[in-house]
Amino acid sequence: MAAMSGFVTIFSSDCSSETKLKFDSCSNALRIRNSCSVDCFNPPKQFFRNNLRYKTLVPGKQSFRFNPRCEVASNAEVRSKSSSLSALELLKTSAADRYTKESSSIVVLGLNYHTAPIEIREKLSIPEAQWPQAIGELCALNHIEEAAVLSTCNRMEIYVVALSQHRGIKEVTEWMSKISSVPVSELREHRFLLFNRDATQHLFEVSSGLDSLVLGEGQILSQVKQVVKTGQGVPGFDRKISGLFKHAITVGKRVRTETSISTGSVSVSSAAVELAMMKLPEFSQATAKMLIVGAGKMGKLVIKHLAAKGCKRMVVVNRTEDKVASIREELKDVEIEYRPFSEMLTCAAEADVIFTCTASKSLLFTRDQVQKLPPVGSHIGGQRLFIDISVPRNVGACVSDIDTVQVYNVDDLKEVVAANKEDRLQKAMEAQAIIAEEVKQFEAWKDSLETVPTIKKLRAYAERIRASELEKCLSKMGDDLPKNKKKAIYDLSVGIVNKLLHGPMQHLRCDGNDTRSLNEILDNMHALNRIFSLDTEISVLEQKVRAKVEQSQKGGSS
Repeated sequence: MAAMSGFVTIFSSDCSSETKLKFDSCSNALRIRNSCSVDCFNPPKQFFRNNLRYKTLVPGKQSFRFNPRCEVASNAEVRSKSSSLSALELLKTSAADRYTKESSSIVVLGLNYHTAPIEIREKLSIPEAQWPQAIGELCALNHIEEAAVLSTCNRMEIYVVALSQHRGIKEVTEWMSKISSVPVSELREHRFLLFNRDATQHLFEVSSGLDSLVLGEGQILSQVKQVVKTGQGVPGFDRKISGLFKHAITVGKRVRTETSISTGSVSVSSAAVELAMMKLPEFSQATAKMLIVGAGKMGKLVIKHLAAKGCKRMVVVNRTEDKVASIREELKDVEIEYRPFSEMLTCAAEADVIFTCTASKSLLFTRDQVQKLPPVGSHIGGQRLFIDISVPRNVGACVSDIDTVQVYNVDDLKEVVAANKEDRLQKAMEAQAIIAEEVKQFEAWKDSLETVPTIKKLRAYAERIRASELEKCLSKMGDDLPKNKKKAIYDLSVGIVNKLLHGPMQHLRCDGNDTRSLNEILDNMHALNRIFSLDTEISVLEQKVRAKVEQSQKGGSS
């Protein structure tokens, strides 16, 4: 067993609850549910989640062995193998029961504002237009069957169906390191891992706004919807992941309908405006010159919230005027002046407060550029404000070193959202009851899919017998048998098989809504596997992995 590094994830809500541990030998993820304390660890970092949950990350410095399974061959064993062995042959000669005790898992690997600073998150940010490409690259990995990407200003989360948890996590982590140039060791320090039910619950909390920096904000639900819209028709955004995200949308809508969590809630954009108002002298809030760079969704919300605060004039820099004209039509009482990007620095020189909210991958404001801007008046406090809510950031980190400038990014918004904590926590508790119910429903549906491989194997088993017996029958009847009689015999064999399979197939199908029915279905599945020796066939998971390895080999040789 190779030495491992990773972190410990702790969910704590009730000190009297039973402690459950699960150890992931690849990621070194030890999960402790409902645990009050762990004496053997002294966690150096804690990330609180709206006081409902917290995650503690402990950089691993030891090698642990909990129910060890062979993940990789020992160094001596690897050296003893011929270098001419293909990856597929290595796969065949590895531990025989590698997949027999393992089923595919839904896994989420992510970094968000709880676990990673913006300096790390911005390197992993994936623009929406590149999500399909990312899905394709992820599903090309040997142990990843389905995938989805949720990348926003506060999180970058990858949801996958992994044919092997250990190998899948390793492959995705290495992929994340490759696209971001962030070392794997650093990713492990900041990432979080959740599996199956916990992954489902996490996405449902995300879509409901419970995991947002601003509790109950509505923009995240739109972003989850966009994942589904972007994923439609993309190979790899398939049944389980698609079903998970569609159910998450339903949960997000239900939570907002049945609770008051979104009542009076704010978004990242409104929190940015609130932060600006907190930093400006009160007497200058209405007269400060406002510049908004970017007129997309975030920029539009900033403009609307500024207007609600009494700002009657602002300048908007955008690539085209269409979006600005549309906003101007909605806010006819506000003077909104459009300027192209070529005039951005000129506009910045005249502004007291600058909001940046674009999807630009490169910096819009560097230290040298900002240093050349003329100073602002003393009525503003003598310092120009930059409120940067873009990820990746639009304002260089070193700009904050300039004495006449204050720079704030999305991680600084926590100061704004700390208000009304008790009220928000009560709303979140109401939402958790709904989420628990919906998680149960989704898990039942997902578990019901376990019967699909058995259905396929049983039909294939019956088809092999039918075809073999049909061939024997036709050979005995001679070559001069008319075609219509051959067809009649063929149809008879197919009809007999279909009628015999009808009963077993009905007892293997369910919609997953009834827990007792699901248990019965799974019992039937195990019984059929034993009766027809279906478990002796090659594992469906191993078939998929072998197919992926063969495909990657062909791609490499072409």
